[in-house]
Amino acid sequence: MFNTGNTAFMLLATSLVMLMTPGLAFFYGGLVGRKNTLSIMMQSFVSLGVTTIMWFAVGYSLSFSGDVWGIIGNLNHAFLHGIKVTDVFSVNDNIPIIVFIAYQMMFAIITPALITGAFADRVKFKAYLVFLVFWQLLVYYPFTHMVWGGGFLQNWGVLDFAGGIVVHTTAGFAALASVLYVGKRKNRKMEPHSIPLVALGTALLWFGWYGFNAGSELKVDEITSIAFLNTDIAASFASITWLIIDWKRARKPKFLGFLTGAVAGLATITPAAGFVTLPVAALIGILAGIVCYLAVEVKVKRDWDDALDVWGVHGMGGFMGVIFLGLFATKSVNPNGANGLFYGGAGFFMKEIIAAVFAAVYAFVFTYIMLIIINKFTPVTVKKQEQEHLDESLHGEDAYI
Repeated sequence: MFNTGNTAFMLLATSLVMLMTPGLAFFYGGLVGRKNTLSIMMQSFVSLGVTTIMWFAVGYSLSFSGDVWGIIGNLNHAFLHGIKVTDVFSVNDNIPIIVFIAYQMMFAIITPALITGAFADRVKFKAYLVFLVFWQLLVYYPFTHMVWGGGFLQNWGVLDFAGGIVVHTTAGFAALASVLYVGKRKNRKMEPHSIPLVALGTALLWFGWYGFNAGSELKVDEITSIAFLNTDIAASFASITWLIIDWKRARKPKFLGFLTGAVAGLATITPAAGFVTLPVAALIGILAGIVCYLAVEVKVKRDWDDALDVWGVHGMGGFMGVIFLGLFATKSVNPNGANGLFYGGAGFFMKEIIAAVFAAVYAFVFTYIMLIIINKFTPVTVKKQEQEHLDESLHGEDAYI
């Protein structure tokens, strides 16, 4: 009944995407001060537990079961009711549905964790847990359903190969809303305490991203292969582009710039990975390096305290990746895709723009309102005097003795 090759590949891809969340924890952990390392890392790791419980209870069902007004699913499969180990995934018809459930769960785990880098050093753990639960219910699950689960955007013809809209645009613009709500840190000049830790996190993210993008084909074929290679090409071109810009401006090649550029390239190619040619992936990588670098510059000029550049890298990377998909997609690569503007698909291009803007505005507004409401029940921000030693004040632990 099952295609064992595809099933084995999807189990591997699921494992790779799971590895990205610890990778994100290391990436963020190295970027903050040494006395706040555990605080930021724990926000990523705790999503592994909380989100898994939520996905099992209601997340999968609200994302992929039924349809309510094209916006959200229903609760027919709450607690995975009615799911049998022998059931096949209906779209592909050759992998167990429980493998698909596990794979999509890993996306749900990392998406809210991405946001945490924006409000690093400022948010109480209790408030974050509440945020983690309600952000998924009100933002992530609806967009998963709208784009991938049979909702109105999917039915309208919007494409998103691996999460440019669902993951990066929503998380990135939620991060911007969070920054504007929680305000600025007491000490904004705190340098990354461990660039090697950032490098380890980047390596795990880059490695896991092959499962993130190539696995989104949900089987092994030529689209899987091109998505895999497009991912590496875009990341490589973006990292070198960022490195060159940094080198020219600072007169020295910055390792941190290279690492940040790689993540920008990975985020930007995500929505288009299975729909564009290899040369276009290289172009997207170059543009990702330039656009995301400029977005970080805009953040600095506007004095937004996005501590770890989540909006500039993930928000703008994902947003621009959707626009690039609308421009460069071609059915010559993926017959099940669409033709972008440069291949005669003006209508498809407009749909992608509308979807990206809708996702950005929706995530921003709902996140800001959500934080206001949460703050009425439990304080969202930590005290100024706690900000430089959150590990001890919030968790009673230290990363370094």
